[in-house]
Amino acid sequence: MKKRVILLSLVAAMATGFTVTSCSSDDDFGVTAKQNGVLTLNFTGENITEYTNLEVEIMEINTGAIIKETLKKENAHSFEVAYGSYKITVNGVVIASNEEVRAAGTGQTDVTSAVKNLTIPLFVKKFHEDFIIEEVFFTGVKTSDNKNYNSSRYFKITNNTNKILFADQLIIAQSEFLTTDDKNPTPYNKNLSFAVKGVMVLPGSGNQYPVQPGDFIVIADNAINHKQNTSTAYDLHNADFEFPSTNPALGQVDNPSVPNAEVIYTQMTFNMFFLHNRGFESYAIARFPTGENKETFLQKFKYDYTYQNSAGTITSKSAYAIPNSWIIDAENNSVPTKFIHTLTAPGIDSGWTSVGATDNDANRYGKSVRRKTAGTMTNGKNLYMDTNNSTNDFTKDAVPSLKDGIQH
Repeated sequence: MKKRVILLSLVAAMATGFTVTSCSSDDDFGVTAKQNGVLTLNFTGENITEYTNLEVEIMEINTGAIIKETLKKENAHSFEVAYGSYKITVNGVVIASNEEVRAAGTGQTDVTSAVKNLTIPLFVKKFHEDFIIEEVFFTGVKTSDNKNYNSSRYFKITNNTNKILFADQLIIAQSEFLTTDDKNPTPYNKNLSFAVKGVMVLPGSGNQYPVQPGDFIVIADNAINHKQNTSTAYDLHNADFEFPSTNPALGQVDNPSVPNAEVIYTQMTFNMFFLHNRGFESYAIARFPTGENKETFLQKFKYDYTYQNSAGTITSKSAYAIPNSWIIDAENNSVPTKFIHTLTAPGIDSGWTSVGATDNDANRYGKSVRRKTAGTMTNGKNLYMDTNNSTNDFTKDAVPSLKDGIQH
């Protein structure tokens, strides 16, 4: 296929501004200089012939300062950009293969000179005829006497298609890295795979667990009526699957009427799959392609990497990575005051959602991230937004849909 290049120049005339502080001879701090540079972005993409609408966000990493601009049918745009380290996110609509489709891309660069050029690949967003992550409840609740209650968390996964889907052997994965910390690991390429520290696989031989159009399944960290333990928790006794755990400290009781998901990989003891209660990680659901299964995954997809730790020495670590081609949906989580980067390829999820406004926000408990509705299916069930951008698709700080129990 012929690759076409769209050039978008974000050009600002080089300007150097000086701020002079008038001081006495006792406190002469001298002259402070502020320097700006030219940032030119080049966009590439398979079979992209033009763009209709692009939303560009440029964030300076150190200060958190953000420039946002919506570009409509332009081939050039000018920004005044101060020297600094930048992350660039692009979301929008393009014409590719004679169709109007959504596309996204990300990039990172330092502006330390008069002119800086950066090429950002635009990836056409993938839309799968499969399950989506409708909701993740990761915060937990506070008990009536204000203690942490760490159970009753769950994933709610929905059939957003007009056909019957089977949940058999569905993969649920937890990111190896955090959206609030960039270790700059080597090697690392989120456009190829999703690095993971925990992987669960649902049971089933292929057609044991059908899910009707618009219906959902619940995977709970303990499929019991948690209201019996604290009135502030939720009744999840009729979840479809539950997380297994052999940690005696949690005191979890296995519900024999609810099948266990199998944790095929975890970095935690006691075979646990434990969600970050501040939401600093990302989640993906995936399918094994033909010829692959949990055994071949563990044999073939180990991910060894290194990074420089806070002491300045090199740390080596091993995890696993799921190829992007296996992933059917994903969503990133963070908080506004700590967000650094997304952990997924832009074609999978180019945005992020959150519960709470700051790190350790006391108001986060008892809230979830929930996908927004986009309409109604012919059977009366909700149709959910799926633009592969969690910033647009999810409601932050949402009331959990299972707060009053599981009702289909």
